Amino acid sequence: MAKRYGLVIDLERCTGCDTCTIACKVENKMEVGSGVRVETVEGTHRDSPAGKYPDLSIYYLPIACMHCDQPPCRDACHAEAIYQRPDGIVLIDEEKCDGCQECLPACPYQALVYDPDRNVVRKCNLCFERLDQGFEPFCALCCGVDAIFYG
Repeated sequence: MAKRYGLVIDLERCTGCDTCTIACKVENKMEVGSGVRVETVEGTHRDSPAGKYPDLSIYYLPIACMHCDQPPCRDACHAEAIYQRPDGIVLIDEEKCDGCQECLPACPYQALVYDPDRNVVRKCNLCFERLDQGFEPFCALCCGVDAIFYG
């Protein structure tokens, strides 16, 4: 059986600093939030807690492609632009993507983002080029609280 990659994020460690989103933007030359983004679980606005003082709570939820074993986004893509490598990494061939966005509602993690400037759908590619060279994903490398694990 071939090695399969995945990403795990420790929600107890994540502080919502967005370093992972900036790392993804820099490494993959995409808009912030196209590869990985951080959302607030509690509260009505980003960085607003739920509850009343002094009983406040806030949780951050990084959203990235989970590189599903049976990716529903791939099945929804009529252009066959979404494919899966033998190691489990799910990628989008931007040359084949026609921007129809049929894959967006298929993703249970809402990890796909439409890029209107390029008319393509984008997502976390798990920094596959870095992995192929023996390096870790850039978001995991840059995370200051070591909340992102891959393997």
